[in-house]
Amino acid sequence: MTARQNRTALKLVGVVVTMGALSFAAVPFYDWFCRVTGYGGTVSVAAQAPDTVLDRTIKIRFDASLEAGMPWKFTPTQREMDIRIGENGLAFYEAYNPTDRVIAGTASYNVAPDVAGYYFTKIHCFCFEQQVLQPGERVSMPVSFYVDPSIMDDIDGREVEAITLSYTFHVTDLPKEQAALAEQGGAAPAAPAAN
Repeated sequence: MTARQNRTALKLVGVVVTMGALSFAAVPFYDWFCRVTGYGGTVSVAAQAPDTVLDRTIKIRFDASLEAGMPWKFTPTQREMDIRIGENGLAFYEAYNPTDRVIAGTASYNVAPDVAGYYFTKIHCFCFEQQVLQPGERVSMPVSFYVDPSIMDDIDGREVEAITLSYTFHVTDLPKEQAALAEQGGAAPAAPAAN
């Protein structure tokens, strides 16, 4: 192999390594970008609702789905509500495990339309932690949220009349101690309380 061929081979290896590193970093970077900008319906998180509540109301719709293979039943307890912009809203979803085994799940979520993602802010949500349901267990899971009044300062945001909050539950692995107990036929310890 000539020196020129060695340099070309080295450059190609460098390109492959760089592409691999960039693809590895793409997912966390995209997640960070969506959380910062609200792009793709990713919502913000806050400790409490703002002091400012506007007279304008906005309709919030609730949607629930399950990934393929997730045996739970999962539904919102109400399909929609009207709240004032800036007002703290509280909604509930219900999950039921109709099987004879312990199943853990984690919810992913998004908001539509995309422009509303930056202004839809969660205070407490079951989606922040893994949920573990015992056989036959039914739970009510709250989500506390508000629509940031700054939506009215956004040319596109102020035109939004309805926001849809969607959750999808995915099967996740039980924590090791809960999985070991479930294998022995005992009830798994309860999961931490949902926020």
